[in-house]
Amino acid sequence: MSTVDNRSSRTANQPQRKTTSMCQHQPQCPSADSADREAAHPVAYHPEQGWSLLCNGVLLFEDTGELLPDGRIIAPHRPLGTENIATAA
Repeated sequence: MSTVDNRSSRTANQPQRKTTSMCQHQPQCPSADSADREAAHPVAYHPEQGWSLLCNGVLLFEDTGELLPDGRIIAPHRPLGTENIATAA
């Protein structure tokens, strides 16, 4: 009777993503788990496709939605529309 290592079959079917930072500058940019993660430097910018890759591994979309390196999704969080902005007279 042969035995199968269930651990290796589980990991072979699940995608493995590295969450290493691509940040090469000092001071380092905020991590992908940080509240200010959008302040990281872009390493790839594709406005024609509506996204940017930040050096902390975050995919930032033009609608302000985000895809974090671990697969979590951050819903778009646009500022209020211009109808709610007061202007000086």
